[in-house]
Amino acid sequence: MKSLVHWYFKSLEIVMVLCLAAMCVMVFGNVVLRHVFDSGINTSEELARFMFIWLTFLGAIVAMREGGHLGMDMVVRRLTGRTRRAALLLGQVLVLACCGVLLWGLILQHDINVANIGLVTGLSLSVVYSVAYLCAVSIGAMALVNSVQLLRGQELAEPTPTAPD
Repeated sequence: MKSLVHWYFKSLEIVMVLCLAAMCVMVFGNVVLRHVFDSGINTSEELARFMFIWLTFLGAIVAMREGGHLGMDMVVRRLTGRTRRAALLLGQVLVLACCGVLLWGLILQHDINVANIGLVTGLSLSVVYSVAYLCAVSIGAMALVNSVQLLRGQELAEPTPTAPD
């Protein structure tokens, strides 16, 4: 199971790198085209914007796993025992609730996103925002696992930064 989880996050990181590389190439290429040839590729602007959306949501998933999100843990660090565990559990339950709200909102917006298309590419916005479903479910699953660990009396696993292979 740990191997599957490792490869899941590794594949997210690869998609993030590909999105960032493609964004850089498209934006830089458009800048050169506009300054040298006085024209640009409209599709690349819209695709770069869509890739930025994907990059943001995928980055949130990876940051959750690595413990890279901003947090106010100065109070939690000073707590010990049951109060510390209760504060951590409260935080995980709030994260889980936020993921539920995000998922519910995505479900309510689904028909609108399917009907709307990118003006230049003609790509359905449901494809663009489908990454938000992945984000809500992934972060929610991590928060649920963390909550179960805390309820069992276990310490939360240390964040797992990804080391270069």
